[in-house]
Amino acid sequence: MGSVCLLLVGAWTSAEAVVDRVVAVVNQEIITLSELEKWKGPLLAEIKAQDRLERRERTQEALRMLLDRLVEERLIDQEVKKLGLKLTGKEIEAAVEEIKRRNRLTTQEDLDRALAMEGLSLEGFKKQIEKQVLRMKVVGLLMKMEMRAGEKEFREFYQQNRDRYRGTETYRPAHILFYVPKEAAPEEVQEIRKKCQNVLEKIRRGEDFGEMAALYSEDASAKDRGDLGFFKRGELIPAFERAALKLNVGEISGVVRTDFGFHIVKLLDRRGG
Repeated sequence: MGSVCLLLVGAWTSAEAVVDRVVAVVNQEIITLSELEKWKGPLLAEIKAQDRLERRERTQEALRMLLDRLVEERLIDQEVKKLGLKLTGKEIEAAVEEIKRRNRLTTQEDLDRALAMEGLSLEGFKKQIEKQVLRMKVVGLLMKMEMRAGEKEFREFYQQNRDRYRGTETYRPAHILFYVPKEAAPEEVQEIRKKCQNVLEKIRRGEDFGEMAALYSEDASAKDRGDLGFFKRGELIPAFERAALKLNVGEISGVVRTDFGFHIVKLLDRRGG
């Protein structure tokens, strides 16, 4: 996606005593120490080790992870800009209404009070929402691109091994994606897995898969209730494909782990084969 240069890796402990400085360069865009400082408070509040040396080591590790996350977000934001993605006012308003619904904020006054407690204006909140939704769209697009990557190599392999793959079977999976950043800490990964498991349990108790996908999935397919369309064998990443092809039509998988994160997979249709 681009180039990254990380600076001042060992400078965290003196952060409060210095003038703002550059800690990373992401394709000519900088991330400053003050940006890192803005987000470190809540992160460090979670570090409660009693031993001073251990606390310092965990603090160093946490701040490095935070910087990695900021770099990742900056790369995704640059991709948004490169692709020219934008949301309409209607899409932003729909996202605001969805957040109000999820948080049981029934009136505009409820939302205003909640934002005031967070020190946010409505305009600032909408900008945050737009950025988050666009990031999710890019992650979804990249996921589909990577799923379809190597198509030329696949075709060449097929031609060389066509006797093994004469079937014309196609299948139509849907999924709910809980995205896991590449540098996520084990605790964060476990928390994301727990969210995925909670949604899976809701579905098993009778909640509609499509509605859950629209509500929770971090893939662009959320707008299609998780539906990814038809694929042939070998077109999707192996772990995902194996999980989908084990299912009968209408069945739902358990939690499936891939390089993108955690998925709940449903097989919508199957043809040929």
